[in-house]
Amino acid sequence: MSHPTLGIGMVGHAFMGRAHSQGWRSARSFFDPPLTPQLVALAGRDERAARDTADRFGWASVETDWRALIARDDIDLIDICTPGDTHAEIAIAALDAGKHVLCEKPLANSVAEAEAMAEAAERARARGVRSMVGFTYRRVPALALARRLVGEGRIGTVRHVRAQYLQDWLADPRTPMTWRLRKERAGSGALGDIGAHIVDLTQHLTGERLTGVSAALETFVKERPEPDGERTGIVTVDDAAAFFGRFTGGALATFEATRFATGRKNSLRIELNGSAGSLAFDLEDMNLLHFYDGSADSQVQGFGRIVVTEPDHPYVDAWWPPGHALGYEHAFAHQAADLLTAIARGSDPEPSFVDGLEVQRVLDAVERSAARSSTWTTVDIHS
Repeated sequence: MSHPTLGIGMVGHAFMGRAHSQGWRSARSFFDPPLTPQLVALAGRDERAARDTADRFGWASVETDWRALIARDDIDLIDICTPGDTHAEIAIAALDAGKHVLCEKPLANSVAEAEAMAEAAERARARGVRSMVGFTYRRVPALALARRLVGEGRIGTVRHVRAQYLQDWLADPRTPMTWRLRKERAGSGALGDIGAHIVDLTQHLTGERLTGVSAALETFVKERPEPDGERTGIVTVDDAAAFFGRFTGGALATFEATRFATGRKNSLRIELNGSAGSLAFDLEDMNLLHFYDGSADSQVQGFGRIVVTEPDHPYVDAWWPPGHALGYEHAFAHQAADLLTAIARGSDPEPSFVDGLEVQRVLDAVERSAARSSTWTTVDIHS
């Protein structure tokens, strides 16, 4: 607690707001970042709900307007945990006011918004103000280990990438409408909500970029009951996305994102096949990484099961003894600790707003391809 403090102001108090709140609390409890986060204020339009989250997680005060957070001198960082239609306005205002920013994924609802956010981040960077987008799964220890193994050349040249994010919470057509099913709020459906994760992860793990896609989108249930039970609302986003892609290094890739995979609750699956080996991961068994070493003797070759809980695995030394599993919430602590460290050192945190923009360009290419009967569509790649 002798470290300098960094005042945190968070916008949003629901599911993701609570996950971020827990991350800030655990970062200061289990890690030793050079800055100590202070949970100064939480903002939400519903004051009662915002105050409930604030009381549960130790936020010192509540505001009902995010602009009040930016105006406060005791707040140094704005954490954005709101629907996508608000990201650009809040982030740009915060960065221009000299506040560091952590923004949930996807970065924005459109390429134009993401470009404006990246430009604001670059302006702020010149003044020592930092920004990061919350692709938190990068910080799951097993996936961080996978990135390390790929970087060390342990699977050789990547030839195939398979990525799925499978959920089933919308499979019942009686499930009520939510903001996630309205394009004006969410930007897209399964594509942006969960597909953004696997686009970012595969680019991060391989160190390569997607150059083009051929895609299909589908909305299976086009009308749903409103929460009041008296009306129905029109679903204006996709329920599922499937697309083929190619990476800069020549690897072929297949992607699937759906909220209609009955029986799959939160199954983010990635497999990389390379010239010298393979890696496979499933978030529903998130402490395991499966590794195939093609250089092993043929008598003992096969996928090995790595339990990623050893102290020399990424992030794990801050937690429990080997074999004691970590969960979904731990990656948010890793995210907070990494961001605090980057700000203190004056270095650029990852993933950056430019990384978020690159994902947005892939999502845009997917939508354009699907609108043209799966025509091969080039991803707009900028240096």
